[in-house]
Formats: sequence, structure tokens, C-alpha cells
Amino acid sequence: MHCPVCGGKATGKVGVDQYYCWDCCVEYRMNKEGVSIYEVAEDGSLVSFDPQNEMLL
Repeated sequence: MHCPVCGGKATGKVGVDQYYCWDCCVEYRMNKEGVSIYEVAEDGSLVSFDPQNEMLL
């Protein structure tokens, strides 16, 4: 499984159809409609991914 954001291979499964990328620190979910990508906030909550956030890349 490759990360949809950075293309890295350092991903792990964290739930049903949920994965985490250790390279760029995003969580993503696979479903019928496609991929939903989230950033992990400081408090551990998930926030919709903002591609303009240069801190991730």
C-alpha cells in the first residue's frame, strides 16, 4: 500500500479501511467513492487534509 499523498511505503493499517503514513503523518480511508485524507491534530483528532499545508510535504 502506497500513501496517496507522498507515495511512501511506510504505511500501516489502523482500522477497517483506515491507514496511516509514517512518512508524511496523514491518515487516510479507502472507500467506494475513493480516498479521504486527514491530518492528525495535536490533540489526536482528525482534520480534513489541506494540500496547501507545506508543513506536511
